[in-house]
Amino acid sequence: MDFNQNKDGQFYLDQSASGSEVQSQFFTKVFTWMFVALTITGFTAFTVSTNPSWMEAIYYSNLKWLVMLAPLGLVFLIGGRIERMSAMMTTILFFVFSVLMGVSMSYIFMVYTASSITSTFFICSATFAAMAGIGYFTKKDLTKMGSYLYMALIGLILTSVVNWFIGSSLVYWLSSGIGILIFTGLTIYDTQRLKELAHAYNTDEEMMQKGAIYGALSLYLNFINLFIYMLRFLGDRN
Repeated sequence: MDFNQNKDGQFYLDQSASGSEVQSQFFTKVFTWMFVALTITGFTAFTVSTNPSWMEAIYYSNLKWLVMLAPLGLVFLIGGRIERMSAMMTTILFFVFSVLMGVSMSYIFMVYTASSITSTFFICSATFAAMAGIGYFTKKDLTKMGSYLYMALIGLILTSVVNWFIGSSLVYWLSSGIGILIFTGLTIYDTQRLKELAHAYNTDEEMMQKGAIYGALSLYLNFINLFIYMLRFLGDRN
């Protein structure tokens, strides 16, 4: 940190020199947690998918609804109570969430070939990295963009629920394409939003830890949804 002197002869603290360092440290934590979560999810999904008895117990019973809905419940729990939870509890719930997501993602190995899952993962990773880079380096305020994207996301969710009952292939493919656009946009928006979060939590080490996990959760969800929608187009079915 440097002390500069203004035109009135008063000294003030210039935090610009440390600002980029704070951001860099915060995003290192965010992406580290995200990588850990994706690794846990991928390992869990593959392990469950290679055990026929587990797959039968999950997807040929009502347990599948618990597997599908439990991760969503944890997202709301972490997001809604993160400021009141300890850093340790937030970390534990994040790990539990990663495992549950792995169990719920195991179905993709039933539907798609392993080679197409792998290739789609790398394409998704490259796309995600490019969008995150745009969000990190852009100087343009994306607040309005975020509002539009979240409204579009609500519309996408409602459309998907309706199509669950009507089973329209046209709606399926259109919603998949729109889903890719929405989550590439949300990756840009959330990355920029996390830059502000880094500075807001800079003075509180515990909040910095929880903020990093919250940021990892946000970007993780964008990545997973982007991957699923891309897999619909690029995945080869078994």
